[in-house]
Amino acid sequence: MINIPKGTKDVTPSESYKWHYVEDKVREVAEEFCLQEIRTPVFEHTELFMRGVGDTTDIVNKEMYTFNDKGGRSITLKPEGTAGVARAFIENGLGENPQPTKMYYITPVFRYERPQAGRLREHHQFGVEVYGSATAQADAEVILIARAMLHKVGIKDLSLNINSIGCPECRAEYNGALKEYFGAHIEEMCSTCRERLDKNPLRILDCKEEGCKKIADEAPVILDYLCDECRSHHEQLCKALETAGVKYTVNPHIVRGLDYYTRTVFEFISNAIGAQGTVCGGGRYDGLVKQVGGKPTPAAGFGMGIERLLMVMQNTGAEIPLPKGPDVYLAPLCEEGYGVSLGMACRLREKGFAVEREISGRSLKAQLKYASKIGARKVVFIGEDEIVKGIYTVKNMADGTSCAMTEEELTEALK
Repeated sequence: MINIPKGTKDVTPSESYKWHYVEDKVREVAEEFCLQEIRTPVFEHTELFMRGVGDTTDIVNKEMYTFNDKGGRSITLKPEGTAGVARAFIENGLGENPQPTKMYYITPVFRYERPQAGRLREHHQFGVEVYGSATAQADAEVILIARAMLHKVGIKDLSLNINSIGCPECRAEYNGALKEYFGAHIEEMCSTCRERLDKNPLRILDCKEEGCKKIADEAPVILDYLCDECRSHHEQLCKALETAGVKYTVNPHIVRGLDYYTRTVFEFISNAIGAQGTVCGGGRYDGLVKQVGGKPTPAAGFGMGIERLLMVMQNTGAEIPLPKGPDVYLAPLCEEGYGVSLGMACRLREKGFAVEREISGRSLKAQLKYASKIGARKVVFIGEDEIVKGIYTVKNMADGTSCAMTEEELTEALK
């Protein structure tokens, strides 16, 4: 037997209705906030992620699925959604449209990392991208979209953490302070963080090693180094969230795991899934479009893992409605009944009804048992007498009662 690759998971028919529910809610929220869907390829040129995500990140250094295609080009399965959207924004001239451009996507993403609860090597993301607005109001709008999505699926016991990591100008002074601080602890840090010290000390704050995390707890905080513009932007965001009635905590240790972030970063956290409590993360990335070859364009957004979202929903008791069973099950009682049931099924389906019919040659008892298991509302018996008279015995599965109906009467009853 050939087994599924490590870090991947099948979504079987008994589980897929949960995904449909979440995806439907995503699209409802997108419509409420006037977002339009964007779909980008599942693989891109590796250079896009090197330039966009950042060559000092764990994603680029350790986690990408990269290979050479038959033409010798380096190709990478997308490890996150934003860089591909930025490339599409440039390549398709979306900046020429009225701004802001507000988009969402639902996509698989691939990271070669240790599989963990809610995070597989192939997992799926719902993401939002808002391009063309540099204001704190846009940041607030992005946060409100994420919050609305989480509430829409029944998750309400969440905390919102926000931070500002400044712009390249004020971050330069902060990086100097980090180098000085972490330089005094270099022997205590992991080998990866030692390499980061010169290349990008901000990344050390995102290290998951316990020793490095303890050292980082006492590190200088970026909020003390913000320039006037970044400080004002952060204060405006706080005011906007307060106006919207959104509770938040300023957490100076949030930096996110991607190099393209500037100014605002945020996370929604749930205590329902243990150590992996972050269910949504995002922020502002004003330099990304220029970084990957476009004109300077402000942008903000977030990504939300669907597997992790489903796990939080399960752990918090959020209800997912069970799928609706067939409107009707057609049960032939004779050989001719199979042909009649086929024609009836076609006509009823054309009218928009969900119809299941017997195709396995089961006995009447087995057919009724099967109809009950799949949740059919009604069962229509099609025997020799029924075919001759054009009147069928219809059983209501909810209360067990039966009555005689023509096909036209059955159609009205199903309505």
